Amino acid sequence: MNKVKLFLFTYAGGAAASYNQWKQYLDPAVEYRSIELAARGRRMREPNYNSIDDAVDDVFNIIKNELTQAPYALFGHSMGSMIAFELAYKIKKNNLPMPIHIFFSGRAAPQIPRDKKRTLHHLADEEFKTQLLEMGGTPKEFFDHPELLEVFLPLLKGDFRLTETYFHPVKDAPLDVDMTVFSGKQDEDTPEEVEAWRVHAGKNCDIHYFEGGHFFIHEENKRVVDIINNAIRKAVK
Repeated sequence: MNKVKLFLFTYAGGAAASYNQWKQYLDPAVEYRSIELAARGRRMREPNYNSIDDAVDDVFNIIKNELTQAPYALFGHSMGSMIAFELAYKIKKNNLPMPIHIFFSGRAAPQIPRDKKRTLHHLADEEFKTQLLEMGGTPKEFFDHPELLEVFLPLLKGDFRLTETYFHPVKDAPLDVDMTVFSGKQDEDTPEEVEAWRVHAGKNCDIHYFEGGHFFIHEENKRVVDIINNAIRKAVK
């Protein structure tokens, strides 16, 4: 198989290193490119974004010169799904090569109204922490370290604000790309909300459900990566 770049975009509060465990399972022909967003990891001194569009503009400027070098795919989980989705349309608008596959994970389709979903970014810190623990993905012991909370809570709240205030602009056409969607069976999104991703696929759209809640991608990381490998192999045959 020819080399394919896999650009990965993290969830709220995550950093580029969030997907590091995936490296051991990726096909050797797949080049791992987890993108560091502002305000975290190596870029923690930079301010967070004001909107998903700001994040997309930043990511586009980071990777645009790579998009003509080799086939590539996009993966995003939760907040990362929104970044990957809007990024694909920005790439299309700029007449650059489109991805051979896009993977959306842990998020209902972008046109699903968020007004009936729980919103967290406006909550007081204690209630915010309680809601995070219910979602999973953040160890309870983490909240025993005030020095970590001082940095992590503002980042998380900022990221939740990005996703909870995201407005889906109507698109002129589906993306002419094969897609795969991943969802946890115990996550808050209904199957109908997940299946609604199909309207954005100009080609095939496969949907996979996993046992677990919002962070099933860590519990089922090998299975998730196996599906990614197979989809990429199929795309470059």
